[in-house]
Amino acid sequence: MSSSERQFTQLSSGISGLDSLLRGGLVEGRLYLVIGPPGTGKTLLGTQFLEAGLEAGDDVLFIHAEESAADLLANTAELGIDIGDATFLDVGPDSEFFEEAESYDVVKPQDIEDGHLISDIREAIERVDPDRVLIDPITHFQYLEPTEYQFRKRVIAFARFLQDRETTVLATKTPSNQMDTQLRSLSDGIISLSYGDEKAGRRIRLRKHRGIGQQDGSHGLEIRDSGVEVYPALEPEQRTRSFDPTQFSAGVPELDSLLDGGLERGTVTILSGPSGVGKSTTATEFLASAAADGSPALAYLFDESIDTFSHRCETFGIPLSELRDEGTLLVEEVESLALSPEEFANRVKAQAEERGAELVVIDGIAGYKNAIKRGQDDVELRRRLHALTQQLTRGNTAVILIDQRRDVTGLHEPTSENVSYLADNIVFQNYIEVAGELQRVVGALKKRVGGFETVPRRFEITADGLQVGNPVSGIHGVFEGVPEQHGDGNNQSSTR
Repeated sequence: MSSSERQFTQLSSGISGLDSLLRGGLVEGRLYLVIGPPGTGKTLLGTQFLEAGLEAGDDVLFIHAEESAADLLANTAELGIDIGDATFLDVGPDSEFFEEAESYDVVKPQDIEDGHLISDIREAIERVDPDRVLIDPITHFQYLEPTEYQFRKRVIAFARFLQDRETTVLATKTPSNQMDTQLRSLSDGIISLSYGDEKAGRRIRLRKHRGIGQQDGSHGLEIRDSGVEVYPALEPEQRTRSFDPTQFSAGVPELDSLLDGGLERGTVTILSGPSGVGKSTTATEFLASAAADGSPALAYLFDESIDTFSHRCETFGIPLSELRDEGTLLVEEVESLALSPEEFANRVKAQAEERGAELVVIDGIAGYKNAIKRGQDDVELRRRLHALTQQLTRGNTAVILIDQRRDVTGLHEPTSENVSYLADNIVFQNYIEVAGELQRVVGALKKRVGGFETVPRRFEITADGLQVGNPVSGIHGVFEGVPEQHGDGNNQSSTR
């Protein structure tokens, strides 16, 4: 079969997220390079590649140089990875492959002191006839060659030898200047791993996947009790459901009236305001109302513990425990620095799809930026959040993002820095001082679908929850932070 007629057969790497980045998996009979500093998970990724082969009934060969077979088996067993049926070939300095030899069948290098390394690798491959080979690390091949030209010839010959057998090879390497360019050029795929400090976390990039392509960019990687886990950055799909502008009610008539009935499905709302003004309480009203109506809802807490959230809800008469027990409301507290932005996004996406969620609340944007492992700057984090909201809204799920502004009074900016582009709707809450008394107001600045009242309303947070009054009358200068009262300004609050 000519190369132009050859059909690609793709194999699982043993890591579902990596297979996704590879657009389906590794291509059979090709050479892949896994490159990264020590401790980034190269060997572990390779052993999961071997385990996936064993589970598929493949014969696998592990060519190793830096750890003994006993140590490798013990280390992988700790993570529940079983490669006990693999064939191990130790080419480390204590092996017998450094004895003199005169014949070479895989390649024919000249002036090599240790020919047994090549002949014994060849013999093992011919004996085992493996479907998958892990070389950890491939550095030993480099050590045999005095020049880049000879090294290139060796790798080309070795790759062709294995390709003729339809053997798929994963080779690990620590970055260095010596012959790196040659290896990158000769590899059919390049998987790059990195690890910063605790806040940056582990990252993975695919630099190359010949003939297939890959999902570019930086992605999340974690090493957990079960091994390497990869979390691709979300790529928003086409809208999975036709746009349905059905509204979610807050269950507070005056607030719903302010928003011309409520918030629409398939839209993103930023609920903006200073600390303590009542943003989370307002969002909870929407959550509880949706869940009570049988619309599954999800909430992710970055700025509050689940214990205080639960206590506050129950105090306001919101039956949080009952709604959670019924399965219509899921509330999760996100542990600081525990997740990459990609893992968080994939978790929300999976839970939303599993539960058929129609409303998702993220409390809040500042907590998200502080708690999520960065791996990139604030701009990139906002992009990741934008991709998540797009993914949700294209499934016709409504999203509420809670955003904390620095200004306590006035409305110099509708949201915190550079996040307003995320919103279809912007609802603000603020403090005003009237006759020496600190009061709260809520209003709408933007609503992409439907109308809204242009005059804000006073509101209070009481033991019974959110109480919103009639539109503010006789008050000017609310947005400047220096309100002035004209007339009697009477405006009584109404209960939920």
